[in-house]
Amino acid sequence: MRTAAVAATLVLWLNGTAQAIPITGTLWGVAESVAQNAIPANVPLTAPDVIFDVNAPLDFNPLHIGPQTVLEWLLSGGSFNINGSGSALSRPMAVPGSTGTIVQFLGFVGVTTGQTFTVTHDDGLTLTIGATNLGFDPGPSGPITSTAIYTGPSGTFPFQLVYGECCGSPAVLQVNLPLQPQPVPEPATLTLACTGIVLAGLRRRFQQRR
Repeated sequence: MRTAAVAATLVLWLNGTAQAIPITGTLWGVAESVAQNAIPANVPLTAPDVIFDVNAPLDFNPLHIGPQTVLEWLLSGGSFNINGSGSALSRPMAVPGSTGTIVQFLGFVGVTTGQTFTVTHDDGLTLTIGATNLGFDPGPSGPITSTAIYTGPSGTFPFQLVYGECCGSPAVLQVNLPLQPQPVPEPATLTLACTGIVLAGLRRRFQQRR
């Protein structure tokens, strides 16, 4: 009886753990003109200033009024595994007329055609699921709540969320994403991949013998 209770507790604990699927976020300090247009093309190709993890729902909403540092903003959303230099974390999220911030979130979501997404944001963002851009405004705004309808196919797809903070505080981003673990490749795909690895190994071994 005791063993069964322990096993049941373990199953519940594992199930609860499995539901926590962190999102990986990357952050860059950029010119204000770049942060004013939060589109994938404006995500810098350089190494990010800060890398972090965060769980859904995203809820970056600092309580105090006034300039917010990058670290304050990250902690307001419950970020963890934060990796960045002291200067990158202590700089303001935005300096009016000068600099801003671009943040990118990547992961997988389970969606159905016609699903509604609601985002509270200040400033702009782009949310792309699979090949579908949901059409949120990527430009500057005050704290507003926007909705968009997903029109792509149902299933599990990668998403990219690009958020821009410019033109002064606050830096608000609140959205609940239906996160899913990365899909496991189909058995046929795995078989094909394994076959390719084996053939490559045999070829290399043959060449070494020659």
